[in-house]
Amino acid sequence: MAEKKSVVIIGGGPAGLTAAWELVKDGGAENYDVTVLEATREFGGISRTVKYNGNRMDIGGHRFFSKDDRIMDWWKETLPLQGAPSYDDKKLGRHHDLEPGGPDPEKTDHVMLKRHRVSRIFWNHRFFDYPISLTPNTLKAMGFKLTMVAGFSYLKSIFHKLPETNLENFYINRFGRKLYSMFFEGYTEKLWGRHPSEISADWGAQRVKGLSILGVLKNAFSKLLPKKRSNKEVETSLIEEFWYPKLGPGQLWETVEENCVEHGANVITDAKVVEVRQDAGRIAAVVYEDSHGNRTEIKADEFISSMPIKDLITAVDASDKPAPKDMTAIATGLPYRDFVTVGLLCKKLRIRNTTDIPTLGNPPIVPDCWIYVQDPGYKVGRIQVFNNWSPYLVKNVDDTVWIGLEYFCEEGDAFWNMTDDEARDFAIKELTRMRVINGPQDVLDAHRERVPKAYPAYFDTWQHIDELVEYLDGFGNLYCVGRNGQHRYNNQDHSMATAIEAVNNIKTGRTSKKNVWSVNTEKSYHEEK
Repeated sequence: MAEKKSVVIIGGGPAGLTAAWELVKDGGAENYDVTVLEATREFGGISRTVKYNGNRMDIGGHRFFSKDDRIMDWWKETLPLQGAPSYDDKKLGRHHDLEPGGPDPEKTDHVMLKRHRVSRIFWNHRFFDYPISLTPNTLKAMGFKLTMVAGFSYLKSIFHKLPETNLENFYINRFGRKLYSMFFEGYTEKLWGRHPSEISADWGAQRVKGLSILGVLKNAFSKLLPKKRSNKEVETSLIEEFWYPKLGPGQLWETVEENCVEHGANVITDAKVVEVRQDAGRIAAVVYEDSHGNRTEIKADEFISSMPIKDLITAVDASDKPAPKDMTAIATGLPYRDFVTVGLLCKKLRIRNTTDIPTLGNPPIVPDCWIYVQDPGYKVGRIQVFNNWSPYLVKNVDDTVWIGLEYFCEEGDAFWNMTDDEARDFAIKELTRMRVINGPQDVLDAHRERVPKAYPAYFDTWQHIDELVEYLDGFGNLYCVGRNGQHRYNNQDHSMATAIEAVNNIKTGRTSKKNVWSVNTEKSYHEEK
């Protein structure tokens, strides 16, 4: 019998756990000795679910859909799809069956629910569709004069293209300068802490992809056709239906971790990798530190890393063979954007449901999953209504509204360093000014979560990332995967795909890692089909 190949996986988020499961499932543990090192005590990374006083908080909001069939099948195999109404069909008319004959979600926690996406923009005390759509409601909210200005501005952008040397020009070319100034400029600066003119257009090419006014029109026209398009045929930002774990995204990753352990993987929590040791041009071992400061070395044949590249290079520098100084300079200069989520449990919301989409609760609430606060007069960037992601996230879904306010900031800045009470009071004041709630008397409870390194940013030394990738790929047995592992603003499915590609390379002996790094950069991800 051939000797087992040992694999160390750094990180227990979507990428790390996907890699672990791909290695041990279907008897894979007979060929691979897999160890997962997770720095915290939770699984899922930014895709985890926070549990607080009987309510659950989704960190960032995660829609489960992908144009990659491998990922859709992967999710479906992990959590069965819903086959019965998820709560009360009379109240949740839009939360209908995904596939007949599946498990009843009232009888099992391990199900995926189907969700209808509703997200809107809050601007100037008015709601607009997100992404911006050319509907009568949009035109009415903007008014005739503003609509005409935006229309002529867009026409100008069609015939006068700007060089896409930055994110500002990228947006203007697709929406016109007026819509850019209304809905993109202030929000982008709020999100990244930089003006769009200082950010690489690569961010727009990756996140916005084919979305434009023409894309919006194309999507609107397709809805008039009798044949319904699949998610594969719809621009990512325009997809209207998605799957969602009954108890939040962390439920899926907690399940995957349990499956990995049952199939032979060794999962170690409180294991922060602090040193990466190399020998003869390969990674020889990693050293992790537990919560008590004890250090342990683990040797392996292969290493898969989803830890932030900045931290990975720091760990290399901690060894007796540090990285070249120019590589360290690039890595330490890679920027991130951190954020804080403030959860507020409210008796009710002041804003009312003016759509034709049914909602649950008493009184009824707005149907939005997300509300994007594009208005620069508020620090909050986005508001989640957890009731609408899954009624099972809310302890008393009939009589309370559980919402999350997302604030983008820098770790260690004034907002980050607020006390829990200060953050709660700040959030309540903003919601009151926005007329979302009447005031503090509407708030029953609150919880604050800090999320470091949530968003890899595309400025500063990002322009030299290719040099760093070449250096890291020089270690033949090191694979960088996931959002932070590649310093790329990937969605969850993309992070999983990088892990699947890395495992395939290990299994097949493929030495080129181009396939691992090309996920979410290939032409098929950019074009509307």
